[in-house]
Amino acid sequence: MFDTMTITKAGGALCAALLVFLLGGWAAEGLYNVDHHGEDHASAYRMEIHEDSDAPAAEAEPEVPFEEVYAVADAAAGERLWRQCSACHALNPGQNGVGPYLHGVVGRDKGAVDGFGYSDTLASMEGDWTPENLSGFLENPRQYAPGTAMAYGGMDDVEDRANLIAYLATQQ
Repeated sequence: MFDTMTITKAGGALCAALLVFLLGGWAAEGLYNVDHHGEDHASAYRMEIHEDSDAPAAEAEPEVPFEEVYAVADAAAGERLWRQCSACHALNPGQNGVGPYLHGVVGRDKGAVDGFGYSDTLASMEGDWTPENLSGFLENPRQYAPGTAMAYGGMDDVEDRANLIAYLATQQ
């Protein structure tokens, strides 16, 4: 009933069908996929937008000073934000990890944790970790302390920074 030639033809037909599906999927992905595999493109199409000189300029939203945001900060919301910090830092006194422990950090001297190897920049900084200094550091660690070993990219939202610092202030 089935000889070798029939089985070979059926196997060849199966392989050809798989090849058609693979090539069809590859072609469809090339046509419809807008992912640029690491290239820095905001979208598949670029459009230049020329501002109308007669139109009124858009007013930038005024930035609220950190001190005002910190005055109404929510430590409970800061506790949720702490989870991302806990990957490298601990709250237990004396328990250094990748970063120094943060128990009592609000008001503590910069670079003052015994047994932790600070970068030269942080070790040589003067002053205390006031809420304002912590906010500046958390916003952009590499700008605040060039040469810091902290690999964190920064926290843009001023309310998030204030909430996190309010939580850290409760850990005294």
